[in-house]
Amino acid sequence: MKNDPFEIALNTLRTAGKIAGLGPNAIKLLSQPKRIFEFTIPMKMDNGELRIFNAFRVHYNDALGEIKDGTRFVPNLDLNTVKALGFLMTIKHAVAGIPAGGGKGGIRVNPSELSEWEFERLVRAFIRKLPMKGAWIDVPGADIGTSAKTQAWMLDEYEEIVGFHSPAAVNDKPAEVNGTLGSMEATGTGAFFATKEIVEDLGLTKKASIAVQGFGDVGRTITRLLHNEGFKVIAVSDIKGGIYSKEGLDVEKLVEHVEDTGFVAGFPGTVTITNKELLETNCDILIPAAVQSVITNGNANKIKAKLIIEGANGPTTPGAEKILEDKGVTIIPDVLANCGSAIVCSFERTQGLTDTYWDLETVNKKLKERILKAYKETIMTAKEKDTSFRNAAWINALIKISKAMKARGWI
Repeated sequence: MKNDPFEIALNTLRTAGKIAGLGPNAIKLLSQPKRIFEFTIPMKMDNGELRIFNAFRVHYNDALGEIKDGTRFVPNLDLNTVKALGFLMTIKHAVAGIPAGGGKGGIRVNPSELSEWEFERLVRAFIRKLPMKGAWIDVPGADIGTSAKTQAWMLDEYEEIVGFHSPAAVNDKPAEVNGTLGSMEATGTGAFFATKEIVEDLGLTKKASIAVQGFGDVGRTITRLLHNEGFKVIAVSDIKGGIYSKEGLDVEKLVEHVEDTGFVAGFPGTVTITNKELLETNCDILIPAAVQSVITNGNANKIKAKLIIEGANGPTTPGAEKILEDKGVTIIPDVLANCGSAIVCSFERTQGLTDTYWDLETVNKKLKERILKAYKETIMTAKEKDTSFRNAAWINALIKISKAMKARGWI
């Protein structure tokens, strides 16, 4: 299948694994998930109709620790995507030095088609039917289609099942139910810290122009932070299209516009552009923060950015990456650029287990330390191995995981 996300992940495994000197048994074990759960959720809708929803959960590898994170509720969810995302979470945790394994799951559903009551019932049914769960086993976090609200429902349902409070059993909860501050902004905040560091290393200035595809939690957060830091954001898009201003956007006013209208379209003083045009915008820094496989062989040659920060998972296909590298474009890969959420989820679990909660300044300080450490380790390995930042991040992760698997006697 063209651009199959799991095949792309396996290709990176083979490439980075070879450079890292991983043995064949390590590659073999990491080429498939440890556990796959696939189950159905029958549910009576508000009108009495019975609907059956397909659900998934993948435990990819838990050599480094308990399984964590994301739960995705989207209409096109399939097992290969879940496997790929579970693998990416495994790598992200290792890249960021988090003692956890990677997992992913979700339901094939369009939440917008459900009433609030139907949605809550479905979320609670998912956690109820999840075969393995708990703070030391599998800790679901939020992803596309889920939110702090759904995570609070999951925690409440889990605690009803076990009969005691266990705030560390679910991630990305609101602070009101023992979640962590900064959770929903963590991916964008972490990507901001990494962007500032690479911009300095490359000798770019705050006059650098920025285009951001995606204006959800990730895109909105990094756009606001970069704008407030003095960078010029010239283009932003969402699912309905984009806007462009050569002089730069007033991001805070744009946020107000989106809160009022739901989309970036129609923001005063801007030119309407498509998502395709945004990717090909004449800018210095491009941040794809929406969906996977948007930068492909078909448009890579048209991309003018000098630096790409992968806010989304897998936005650049392998063929496109080769074209961009040949053009001298620097790519900060997803497993590094957007691992902020994984880092803060680790903090959330720690806070829940110890019943000690941090202020936002502490969370962000620790996030900055952790992601910049991962960034520096990646840069060092890239130079030592004369390879891409993506391969370098994977090499560092694979070595950590391989050592853990060997110590456990798995290989």
